[in-house]
Amino acid sequence: MERHIRSGGRITDKNAKHRMIRKIFSLAVVASTLLAACNGDKKQTATNTTQADIMQAKDLHTQSNADVVIMKHLDLDISVSFDKKQIAGYATWAIDNAKGEKSLKLDTYDLTIDSVWVDGKAGEYKLGDFVTHLGKQLDIPITATTKEVRIKYASGADATALQWLNPQQTHDKKQPFLYTQSESIYARSWIPCADGPGIRFTYSAKVTVPKGLLALMSAENPQQKNDSGIYHFVMDMPVPAYLMALAVGDIQFKEIDARTGVYAEPGMLAKARYEFEDVGKMVSTAEKLYGPYRWGRYDVLVLPPGFPIGGMENPKLTFCTPTIISGDRSLVNLIAHELAHNWSGNLVTNATWNDFWLNEGFTVYFERRLTEAMTDKSYADMLWELGYQDLQKSVDELGRTSKDTHLKLDLTGRDPDDGLTDIAYEKGALLLKLIENNVGREKMDAFLNQYFKEHAFKTITTEQFISYLNTNLIKGDSALAKKIDINAWVYGPGIPENAPRADHERFDKVDAARKGFINGTAPKDLATKDWTTHEWLHFLRKMPKPMTVDHMTALDAQFHFSESGNSEIADQWYVMAIAADYKAAYPAMEAFLSSVGRRKFI
Repeated sequence: MERHIRSGGRITDKNAKHRMIRKIFSLAVVASTLLAACNGDKKQTATNTTQADIMQAKDLHTQSNADVVIMKHLDLDISVSFDKKQIAGYATWAIDNAKGEKSLKLDTYDLTIDSVWVDGKAGEYKLGDFVTHLGKQLDIPITATTKEVRIKYASGADATALQWLNPQQTHDKKQPFLYTQSESIYARSWIPCADGPGIRFTYSAKVTVPKGLLALMSAENPQQKNDSGIYHFVMDMPVPAYLMALAVGDIQFKEIDARTGVYAEPGMLAKARYEFEDVGKMVSTAEKLYGPYRWGRYDVLVLPPGFPIGGMENPKLTFCTPTIISGDRSLVNLIAHELAHNWSGNLVTNATWNDFWLNEGFTVYFERRLTEAMTDKSYADMLWELGYQDLQKSVDELGRTSKDTHLKLDLTGRDPDDGLTDIAYEKGALLLKLIENNVGREKMDAFLNQYFKEHAFKTITTEQFISYLNTNLIKGDSALAKKIDINAWVYGPGIPENAPRADHERFDKVDAARKGFINGTAPKDLATKDWTTHEWLHFLRKMPKPMTVDHMTALDAQFHFSESGNSEIADQWYVMAIAADYKAAYPAMEAFLSSVGRRKFI
């Protein structure tokens, strides 16, 4: 998932009580309106192991008791009403209460509970008091022999995971659209569940939607609409609640190859299919790096313009923003990131949100290794350098001695979204790059292959990872351990002194061109012909602040930044335009801001 703090902006409202995603959803709606005007037994063993780890991990962001009552399987039977803006129906949990607990405790957020059944008989329930960030605990009395709990419920108006779009807020402007965003702790707002990253379960679902619309989930998906509006789904590999996903809309499908494809609104489908031409090759390349892709199909759903994040790694079906549809395939490294999550995050998951770097740091490292394999080292080096710049900004904004710049976080009493910063992503990735530099790529890759294989469909804490690293890679080598100094990275602030830096060769050439321009070289005489998005970003980021209007005018006349179809370049340019009071860019900037909901751009 895309981080909150990236180049150009940080969400800083720490006093708001509503979820961060909810705020972004609201901004997205405003922007859109303006524009309109595996084997069951084997998998269950993995699930049991995962949930046992919760006791050690002490996940403070769930009020469930899934550490003692094992959540085996969820069966959903729900209906989607666009008129009511509501999901309603039944959630049936298959459980294992081997420890004889007297109640099943689940997470809810703004859910209305109608009734419950315990092993087919009417049961009792109690909703606890509202807890900030966490919602209300649902307490259902059970016995030692209870195998199944069925809950009739409906989502509320403040469901933090749900975004309802009217037709005018979609790309094609013909049908309404619904999508969910369950990470980090929003699944509880549309399903009564044990909502923690270390709690895995399989699921099946029957979803009824208005006729003429297609429903998709993080599961085995249909590839075309049916006449009934009733769709059935199966996810037979255990996943945590934050990877539960649903989308409903006027959606069509195009195949890329035998196991990959793209979903989008009809008016976006051809562009998306062109942009993602290499996704099948990307999956195969990822497998060569770190082992088999374990999830069957890998498809991508391009969401309407208001989607607030770059991408979300829902198993089998990545959700992504249309802002990466640039027409030249220059921004598809975002797909590399979400694909990499199918190893780091989806397959091996952080036990709690305090361990979030284990999801995202590993994924950024994997993404860059994958990008290097798909392109070359010099290209990946640019991503490493831009990431380092992002990390420096985040550390400066959070404070160089802030505990929020540690990899291992303490989010007690806080919204776990506070941890979605460049620290987890870039500092975490740099630690892995440092380890690679010290042990060599061959050993590093063997270690990561072993790590993904041995921890597949399980959860892991930071401390468990450090122990695993010491046992399987450091192996008592005190000199190597000292070179890495992992405690400084994990439990210390800021950017450690031994942080690696990438080769600057391509950016050195960009810097020379930038300095030439500042010293009087005409834009038409700059050697920019073969520049990629990342070279342009570096060129713009390093310009003096603020630029003069004359300099902005000259650059715009030659390179047409104000009309750029590349969202990353456009965003950087508009930030510069504001600082320079370059009014010629304002109409294009207004149109841009009115057409996107991605939080890094608004």
